[in-house]
Order: sequence, then C-alpha cells, then structure tokens
Amino acid sequence: MKLSHEQLRHLSIAGRTASALSLLGVGTIIATFTLSDKFRSPTHRIMLINAFYNLFDFIATMISVSGPEAGEDSGLCRFQAFSLQMFPVADVLWTLAMTWDVVLVVFWQYEPEALRKLEKKYFAVITSLTFIPALVFLFIRSADKGAIYGSVVFWCSISPNWVLFRIIFYYAPIWFIIVVVAILYIIILQEMFKLRHELMATRDDCLVLSSTACPSSESVEQTNRSDMKSSEAVVRQQSGVSLRKFLLMPVLFFLALLTTWVIPTINRIYAFRHPGEEPYPLMVGVAALGSLRGFWNGIIFVSMRSRGRR
Repeated sequence: MKLSHEQLRHLSIAGRTASALSLLGVGTIIATFTLSDKFRSPTHRIMLINAFYNLFDFIATMISVSGPEAGEDSGLCRFQAFSLQMFPVADVLWTLAMTWDVVLVVFWQYEPEALRKLEKKYFAVITSLTFIPALVFLFIRSADKGAIYGSVVFWCSISPNWVLFRIIFYYAPIWFIIVVVAILYIIILQEMFKLRHELMATRDDCLVLSSTACPSSESVEQTNRSDMKSSEAVVRQQSGVSLRKFLLMPVLFFLALLTTWVIPTINRIYAFRHPGEEPYPLMVGVAALGSLRGFWNGIIFVSMRSRGRR
C-alpha cells in the first residue's frame, strides 16, 4: 500500500508517542520495584521480568518507519522484525504465567515462595518458545517471496508476502493464549463463587481461602506478645497472599493486553482478505495502540501496592 510522506509521518508520530509512553511505563515498573518493597508480590515480580521483554519490544516500535526506510536487508530492519516477532508473543505468554500463578493459589494454595521458584521455569519456556522462531525467521527466504522479514509500511515484521506465516506464527498463538487465559479466569471465578463461604476477609484486606488464612493485624499483635509465637507470626505475615489483589492485578493486566490486540488483529484480517487496501485510520490505530501496552502495565503495577514483602 502506497502512503504519502505526510501519512507516514503521522504513523511515525503515533507509534513513537505510544512507544515513549510505554518505555516510561517500563521504567516506572523497574524503578518502583527497585526502590520500594511494597511492590514485591509474585505478580509484581512477573510484571518486572516481563518489563525487560517489553523494553526491546518498545525500542523496536520506537524505531517505527526508520526500519523500512533503512531497507529490508538492513540490520535495523531485521532487528526490528526479530524484536516484533519475539517480544509481543512473550508478553502474552507472561500473562498466561500470571494467570497460572492465580490457578495454583486458588486450587492448590501455593505459597509465594513456591511461586517464585517457578519463575525460572517460566523464563526458560517462554524464552525458548519465542526466541527460536524469531531467530529461524531471520534465515528464511524464497526466490518468489523474498525474505520472510520485510516492510509492513510503518515497521519491519513478517512481510505481506508471507502473511499466512504471520497469522499462523503470530496472531493465531496470541489469540489462542488469550482464549486460554479467559477460560482459566472463568474457571477461577467459578471456583471462588463455590467457595465463597470458605473465604475470609481480614482487617488487612487479605482475602484468602480458609486453609491458607493470613493473620490480621490484630492477631499479629496478640501473637507478638508471646515470645514463643512471635517469630512464627512474623513469617505467614510475610508469606501470606492477598488473593483479592493477587487476582485483580493479573485480570487488569489481561484486559489491558486484550484491548491492545483487538485493532491490530482486525487490521491483519482485513489485510489478509483485502491485500493493499487497509484503511489508513485503522493503520494509525495499530501504530498507536499496538505500542501502548507498557504504559497500561506501568499504571497497573503502581496501583496494586502490596502490604510489605510477599
């Protein structure tokens, strides 16, 4: 699709503005986690890890039209395409990891320390699943279609000549994971509704299953009066999970993710059915909303403060 210089400039402005906001969100997550121990829940930790993946994602979207302008065989274009293949998919997989943590807490009463031990496994699986295809695509080309990575107008990604690959290896897995996450949350909410009589809310805003109840501030004060039990009381207080916030933050993270993928997916389906006829306003929406995930993540991260170390 041929665009005027002015249209390309507007796309660049939209994408880079959104990318700058997202980079600000990433910086906020890293700084907040580093400087305050009030943001150390298992979900905060996963969001921190994901923030480093997002960093490369939004650096790539910040490059914007400079990637295609440098040429499809340039290092800049290929770096941009590699990043935009790997890191957005990783972002969705980290959302699944957050949701799985909630499943483990609700159904198997996992403690924060047990969840923390899973992070290395999440890292290994997610990095492998996203890095390997993105790397392999760097070396795929054919005589009639050219390289698999190429220009898609406002950045470099899987070339329109390989649009079926983009659907199979990008949009299909992303939406499959989104559907899986949505189903898991439905199951979680159903379980919480069935166990609503077994849930307890303490004065410390800790909503927990009765089998893993967190001590309230009153109970902690009482146990602190006893030398025999004081050390034990200080330890559940530290490991207890506020299920209300523990569930709310991944849900908000998921909703932010969902909103950023609707317009890009609509645009890709339209482009698949009508090659070269994508509406320009839709393209502007893709450039802006597709680069805004980090901004919403930063807001969600700082709004869900923990009550001390978790």
